[in-house]
Amino acid sequence: MGNTPEKIQWHPAFYAATELELQANIEQLELKREYNLSKEPIRIDLLIINNVKKEQKLKNEIGHIMRRYNVIEYKSPTDNLSIDDFYKTLGYACLLKGYGKNVNHIPSTELTISLFHESYPRKMLLTIMEEGHTIEEKYPGIYYIHGFSFPVQVVVIKQLRSKEHKSLKILTTNANRNDVKAFLQETEAICSPRERQNIDAVLQASVRANYELYETIRRESTMCEALRELMKDEIEKDVNAAKEIAMAEGREIGIAQGKELGIAQGKELGIAQGMAQGITQGKELGIAEIICAMHKNGSSPDQIASLTGKDLTEINAILSSEL
Repeated sequence: MGNTPEKIQWHPAFYAATELELQANIEQLELKREYNLSKEPIRIDLLIINNVKKEQKLKNEIGHIMRRYNVIEYKSPTDNLSIDDFYKTLGYACLLKGYGKNVNHIPSTELTISLFHESYPRKMLLTIMEEGHTIEEKYPGIYYIHGFSFPVQVVVIKQLRSKEHKSLKILTTNANRNDVKAFLQETEAICSPRERQNIDAVLQASVRANYELYETIRRESTMCEALRELMKDEIEKDVNAAKEIAMAEGREIGIAQGKELGIAQGKELGIAQGMAQGITQGKELGIAEIICAMHKNGSSPDQIASLTGKDLTEINAILSSEL
């Protein structure tokens, strides 16, 4: 899982994280993913239609700028956010207004633009300032850009406060351990199907981008059930791999011990056989010497056979070899 070449699905995870961020007002919002501006393939990453009354702000600080129609552009950690992306998003907002059901169906006063990126888009913001627009850091990581037809904000995910933005903070290739654990702890008790689906989508992208970190966290006894279930296949792989290693090591140890035992037993058997063979050969050699001595002293082969009980043929063979 951590080393597979498959592309991480950042955008579905971002949609899910946005829903989790705006959960306090979710019943009054419509979130339309990859919203088609026309019959042509021009799509907004995310369109949030706010059904809350004008005077009532969304609870999450990212939503404080939002009005009725809110155009969202998201760039994944592997993409750049350029000045052209900025103006393209402005164009999306203009097209959204221009393609209304009837004249002024979407008033310009009801439009906002939000651009999300992991890192601070320094070049883009510098160009915007050079064009005469002002930039205000309204909240940590949330920059309002003044001077355009619509309210515009740039959200720098890396700079957001961890406590208020747990869902977005872990959508990075370099997730912070404390942010991940805080997200897991906060979402563990959530049971609604919609929220659980969003949590899983966020985790799937975050786990793929930060596999080693999650691998460490999942080994802890306090790991939440959501992560345990999400990484179930990986856990099973680890268990099976451990079994294979144990079996391989067991086979090697068994073979080594078998060799040692076989050598030891072979040595013992060889010594015993050598001793028996030595005794037999010693006895035979001693008898042969006696037979030769008797023959030297004048005893005939017949007499030696009679005295020793040996076969005459055997005695003749001994005497012949001695000659």
